[in-house]
Amino acid sequence: MDIAAGRLGLWTFALDTQPATRVRELAAEIEELGYGALWVGEGFGRNALTQAGMLLDATENLVVGTGIANVYLRDPIAMAAGERTLAEAHPGRFVLGLGGHRTDDRPLIHLGYRIPSGGRAVETMGAYLDAMDAVPLQSPAPSVPNHRVLGVLGPKMLALSAERTSGALTYLVPVAHTEDARPRLGPDAVLAVEQAVVLDPDADRARETARAHVAGYLRMKGAQSKDKLRFGFTEEELTGTPSDRVVDALVAGGGPKSFDAVAERVQAHFDAGADHVCLQVLTADPSVAPTDEWRELAALAAPAQGR
Repeated sequence: MDIAAGRLGLWTFALDTQPATRVRELAAEIEELGYGALWVGEGFGRNALTQAGMLLDATENLVVGTGIANVYLRDPIAMAAGERTLAEAHPGRFVLGLGGHRTDDRPLIHLGYRIPSGGRAVETMGAYLDAMDAVPLQSPAPSVPNHRVLGVLGPKMLALSAERTSGALTYLVPVAHTEDARPRLGPDAVLAVEQAVVLDPDADRARETARAHVAGYLRMKGAQSKDKLRFGFTEEELTGTPSDRVVDALVAGGGPKSFDAVAERVQAHFDAGADHVCLQVLTADPSVAPTDEWRELAALAAPAQGR
C-alpha cells in the first residue's frame, strides 16, 4: 500500500457538529492515539475539502482523507483545485476520496434538497475524472503525487477505481465484499474498508443503534441495497427494518465483548485482502464526538500499524 495511512484509521461525521477549535484538538488527539488516518464524510455539515485542510493543519503526520467528497455537489474545476492545494501544502498526507450520493439513475432528494444526477454512476465518474485531469491549474504542483480513491461498491466501479485511481474506499460492506473486491482491484490498488462499530455493552441497545444506521442507508434504495444482494441477502431482509443477519454482517460489536468483536472483524477484513480499515463508531447520540470509544479502540491501532 503506497498511501501512508497505516493499517487502521477512523471514519467519522462527528466532527461536523463540533466547533473548529474542538475539531483541531480532536484531530491532534487522534494522531497521538496512533491512528494512521482520519476520514471525513460529506453531507450537510462542513465542506469535505475545507474540513480536510483544517485537520491537516492541526496535525503533523496523520493522513486525512475525504470519504467521500461528493462529485454531485462540486464542479470538477473546484475539486481539482482543492485537491492540488491540499496535496501541495501537505505532501503525502491528503487522500481525495470521490463519490456521489444518488439512487440508481435518479437524483437523491434529502432534507428537501435535490442533488442532481449525472446519469449512470460509472460513466459519470469516468467523465468527472477526465474533467479533473484536464483542468489547466496554475497553482504549484505537489512535490509528492497525490492519491485519489473512489467510494465504490459494485464490480464496475471497482474496476474503474483500479484503472484510474490509487484504489477504492468501500462503505457499509460485509467481509465477503472485501474478499470479492480484492481480486477485482488487483494486487497493486489500495483497498480501504470503512467498518461501522458499536461499543455499547448493552447488546439490545447496541443492535438498535446499529439497525438505525443500516436502515438509513438501505432506505435510499440505491447501490447499497443492490450490492448486498450479491452476498446472499434477500430483498425482504433489506426492505423496511433490516434483519439481524444484515445488521450483524455490516456493524461489528455490541454487548459486553464489543472490543473483541471489533478486533475480530478488523482482522477478518485484513485476512480478506483489505490494506486499511477505518472504524466508524456509532452511538445513540451522533452529535457527540465518541472520544471514549476512539481511545478504547486505539489499542487496535498499534498492532495494526506494525503489521
